[in-house]
Amino acid sequence: MKINRKKIHFKILYIFFLTLSLNIFFFSTDKIEVKAFEIDNIDVSRPFEINFDKNDVINEGFKKAFLELILLIVKSKDQKKIDNIQLSEIKGMIDSFTIKEEEFVNEIYNVNLGVSFNKKKIFRYLENKNIFVSTPLRKKFLFIPIIIDEKKKDLLVFYDNKFFNKWNDSIKPHHLIEYILPTKDLEDLSEIKKRYGNIEEYNFHEIIKKYNLDNSIITLIFVNNNKIRILSRISTKDNTILKNKTFLDVDISNEKQFSKIIKDLKIVYEDYWKSYNEINTSIKLLLNIRIENNNNMKSSNFEKTLSKTDMIYDFYISKFDKDYTYYEIIFNNSPSVFLKTMKELDYNFDTQNKVWTLK
Repeated sequence: MKINRKKIHFKILYIFFLTLSLNIFFFSTDKIEVKAFEIDNIDVSRPFEINFDKNDVINEGFKKAFLELILLIVKSKDQKKIDNIQLSEIKGMIDSFTIKEEEFVNEIYNVNLGVSFNKKKIFRYLENKNIFVSTPLRKKFLFIPIIIDEKKKDLLVFYDNKFFNKWNDSIKPHHLIEYILPTKDLEDLSEIKKRYGNIEEYNFHEIIKKYNLDNSIITLIFVNNNKIRILSRISTKDNTILKNKTFLDVDISNEKQFSKIIKDLKIVYEDYWKSYNEINTSIKLLLNIRIENNNNMKSSNFEKTLSKTDMIYDFYISKFDKDYTYYEIIFNNSPSVFLKTMKELDYNFDTQNKVWTLK
């Protein structure tokens, strides 16, 4: 494990020497490191007492950083499987760390850390516990919570809707979903209000399309005395699912109970998004790809893209010749998913031969 005060970025440089007169070609096949998981802004404080040890503070920061990473990439049901991890195991998965700020104030030592975890080691550790990680992809979702007061036979959309007014009060660093609340449009309010009898069937399409977002969550909160039934319609660009959750003996006017409902709902939504972006690390597909040598920038950009793509388990330069650079890529999914993922990043391939060619 390497300790740095300043972040050090490594680049692999591939240098070709082509001696035209002899037509001799030299090459290197160095391994390219896949991008790490970076966890920043880890704050730790400790009183400066007689037995003060800075290493203890740093170690506490490692634990906090690892927990933050797990909250970011692992579904809630699997997080409990990692409760008893030892500090030595955590440190074994750290590539480097950065002390970004440190100070003594009123005999208190404060430090802010950035920790870089080795992605392959994290994948291997979690895979051994039968846990699949998820790509930590942050995304905006239009979020429309509607309270259906079954006693008063009324819909609360914006005004007097506690879920609407309080939803974004508590945002955690590991939350991947950014909730975009709708504006208090009177036309939308009128349209929703008249849907009391069939609100579950209403598709909200006309309202959703105003916000130009591919993802949305429509949350219907049915309140009947101390029973709350919540129906959530979660829609992404290519999928829609329904989630039901019931809370008994609760009162949303009780702040503690209300906060727990919001926390539980956010876990449901975060878990869905993690499932949507889950990486099946048990699949290790070997792909052979080549790139023409006439454009060094193209190769460099391709390698940077591979490094940032979480389903890329590893990749190497396997060989060179006078025309092409050849890569071996280990991918945690199917060939079709690889092609789809790369197409979204503006990379297309000729797949007619066993070795694919980047176009």
